[in-house]
Amino acid sequence: MMFSKISGPRLSALPLIMALGACVSFGGKAPVSMLVLTADNVVAAGAARTATVAEALVIQVPQVPRKLDNNRVPVQIDGSSIAYLKDAIWADKPARLMQMLLAETVSAKSGNLVLNEVDAGGKAVRILSGSLLEFGIDAETNEAVIVYDVVKITRGGATEKRRFEARRPVTAIAPAPAGAALNAAANDVAGQIADWAG
Repeated sequence: MMFSKISGPRLSALPLIMALGACVSFGGKAPVSMLVLTADNVVAAGAARTATVAEALVIQVPQVPRKLDNNRVPVQIDGSSIAYLKDAIWADKPARLMQMLLAETVSAKSGNLVLNEVDAGGKAVRILSGSLLEFGIDAETNEAVIVYDVVKITRGGATEKRRFEARRPVTAIAPAPAGAALNAAANDVAGQIADWAG
């Protein structure tokens, strides 16, 4: 067996190549799929919204059950058990992804100035909060399911609560089709909420 001597620049590059090999794959097992939500309704580049903080709409991060308090995709096996979709994770937790999608959708569809709680500085009068109850795959029906209980609060006025739901068929319980179906269902729910929120 013959070995070639490595010297000069090639020798100094060897640790870099070895470190790179630990970070990327040149074959074998595919990397985990990173899933994101993409809004169907987006605010045009350069569009401006002007209003007082009191006139703005604040969209809070929804509460979630423990099964959604992570970056994984839950699969409801039956009425009493869940698993998580193999090799698929969300780029952020579902609650945060849904808040961002809803903020973009409401802003695009209504023209409202939409803020988060930090931007509003505690001075908001109109607030959307609530609980994201389902955000995953139903294995029994082969559907992506999103259920979102939304509370519309107007300080000094009425408080309303409404449940929004959307389902989309999943061609296979795998990262790509599951991600696409959940994205479609999330946009459906966000559109419903935007129409209701005004």
